[in-house]
Amino acid sequence: MTFTRYAIYFAPPAKAEWTKFATQWLGWDMEAGAEVAHPDIEGVHVAAVTQVPRKYGLHATMKPPFRLNDGQSLADLRLACERLAATQPTVTLDGLDIARLGRFLALRPRGDTAGLNALAAACVRELDSFRAPAPAAELERRRAAGLTPEQDANLTRWGYPYVLDTFRFHITLSGKLDKPTLATVEAALDARLVPLLPSPFAINDLALMGEAGDGRFHLIQRYALSG
Repeated sequence: MTFTRYAIYFAPPAKAEWTKFATQWLGWDMEAGAEVAHPDIEGVHVAAVTQVPRKYGLHATMKPPFRLNDGQSLADLRLACERLAATQPTVTLDGLDIARLGRFLALRPRGDTAGLNALAAACVRELDSFRAPAPAAELERRRAAGLTPEQDANLTRWGYPYVLDTFRFHITLSGKLDKPTLATVEAALDARLVPLLPSPFAINDLALMGEAGDGRFHLIQRYALSG
């Protein structure tokens, strides 16, 4: 399969019960590269609620999607990911909670995030030679949303505003919702997903992802954190 962009994700372990439910919730299994049926939840149009994040799959972004730089290859990127993972330790947090981030819902970590933030920063910095400069139109589109000076500096240097000190680990569960829908969906996830969430919550590997021509992201390979 040919990919247009690559990314480094945290991809939850496929066999975990919470992963299975949340993957069905989004409707795209990035590990299998296939659509999956949404759960039937009374009062919630799951397909509509999850339309925006579906193509990315169940994940948290560690290094945002990027086009491969001139002179770099997927084989080179694979090797660099393997080497990076070998220098990074497993990260363990207290757990995961459902949180409102503006108008969308996501899972956020509970506990000390210093190690997690350091892992994400290493992904951004150590793999940046593989990132082709973002097109001017993409930079302007991001600036149009309104950025702080720090976020704008990140965009210029790293191609994305929300990295390093502005990074917030999150696993997106919905698109932007109006307040009544937000409350309804949050209640549904509190009932169905929250009892399945892990405590403690561990990040044991990094996932190299590829974006296909249709915009869907696929798991290419996992790399165990062994530093």
